[in-house]
Amino acid sequence: MIILGVGLTVLVVLIVGIAVARKIDGDSANYLVAGRRLGVPLVAVSLTAAAVDSNATVGNTDLTSQFGFWAGASLAIGLAICLLLTGLFLAKPMNRMKLFTLADYFRIRYGRTTEVLASVIMLLSFTTLLAGNLVACGYLLERFANVPYEWGVVVSVALVLSYTIAGGLFSDAYTAVIQTAITVVAAIALFAWVAVSFGIVIPPGMGPFDLGQLTDPAQGAPINWATLIALAIGDIVAIDFMQRIFGAKSPEVARRACFIAAAGTAVIGTLFALVALSATAVLGISVEDGPVLFTLLDEYAPPVLAILVLSGIVAASFSTASGAILATSAIAVRNIFNVRRVVNEGADPLLRWTRLAMLPIVAVGVFLAIRVSQTGILLTLAFDLMLACLAAPFILGIFWKRPGVVAALASVVVGFVVRMVLLALTPTLYGVPNDLLYLPNDVVGPELDGWATLIAALVGFGTYALVGVLRRRSPSEELDELAELERLELERSAREDLEPVAA
Repeated sequence: MIILGVGLTVLVVLIVGIAVARKIDGDSANYLVAGRRLGVPLVAVSLTAAAVDSNATVGNTDLTSQFGFWAGASLAIGLAICLLLTGLFLAKPMNRMKLFTLADYFRIRYGRTTEVLASVIMLLSFTTLLAGNLVACGYLLERFANVPYEWGVVVSVALVLSYTIAGGLFSDAYTAVIQTAITVVAAIALFAWVAVSFGIVIPPGMGPFDLGQLTDPAQGAPINWATLIALAIGDIVAIDFMQRIFGAKSPEVARRACFIAAAGTAVIGTLFALVALSATAVLGISVEDGPVLFTLLDEYAPPVLAILVLSGIVAASFSTASGAILATSAIAVRNIFNVRRVVNEGADPLLRWTRLAMLPIVAVGVFLAIRVSQTGILLTLAFDLMLACLAAPFILGIFWKRPGVVAALASVVVGFVVRMVLLALTPTLYGVPNDLLYLPNDVVGPELDGWATLIAALVGFGTYALVGVLRRRSPSEELDELAELERLELERSAREDLEPVAA
């Protein structure tokens, strides 16, 4: 019964996603940025659905049950802070630039070499994010439909791909309405049921007001701060978030949508974390039995509630996976292979090749999901890399015009090298065994976990600032930026004589 109910939700999402594909009209601008016609409701719900995925629900509850509120809720709270900061400082200027991908910014600001290097890091990061969402779907099908985990991952990505490849950002935005509505109702219903049935019980030392989790290294403070900062700052360089901001019909729409999504993400994440604490305290559920949330729903919750919550998890995971597939494919084709939008001359090559590029992207995502079957850890690692490598040249570069190509390249390379070395040397990764990339050694122990994120971030930002102070960008770089902006404007307006697509 449960899997049939979840399957009905998936079917509705697929139908809506494929039905709106007609809005693409053969134009990659409609495919990648929804014709830049999305209003506040669609942008807000799509940002919320992207933030409240399986990592912020299943990963949140698993980490909370083991290490306390701030270990799990930091996933959602960090993403909420990211959306808040983006709305305050970045949504308006980024929407005004009328970009097609976030990597376009790095080409305009720092040139072709930086564009390619940044694009490669974005691909690594968001393929990891894609994998984290597939993990939860794989476990869900294994637990409730007796489908082997590996096949559950494959089935999930195939379903997401079917509507993403058809309708791009339009499909993502419209299906997000369904996905976000289900997730919000599910979070409130689950919290209410737990409160009425068992009470909200917080184990000693594990609640939101037990601030030792943020001050005491023995309680995981460095890891919790690393999670918050990686997501609050590193996630600002989120290609799926920015893709939705580019699709907003005005800078003010983009800004307001970020604020709404920030509030929704924080509330939903907090509710799931409190549910996990109560389930652990009252029912003794632990991760040894599988994902905590799945055990609670399977063994204790009424079937209708289980269907609702699981549908919300699948729907949110699909939304994030869809955004990640779309954005990474667009960056691979447009910014690495330099394929450009062409209209009124037959098939648009950017549209065609972006769709084709989705196939290898999802193949790598499936491989990672099978290789590292963690949810919240993969989310944090994805933006850990962005924090170390790209956050400084993106965030500082928007407001500080002195640094140029050398500062950006130095920050990206040094930040990446430092983070990968620390990743390879540290035996644990956000509190769990480092199964991704660990080289056994006697130099570094688990006490560096968490600090590694902060060190790499400081090195990345410090490198950019130091080189920026020592070396101002040249007049030729400034002229190159102006020329790129002019070319982008010409590309954007290639079909301005045609009737715009309404969202």
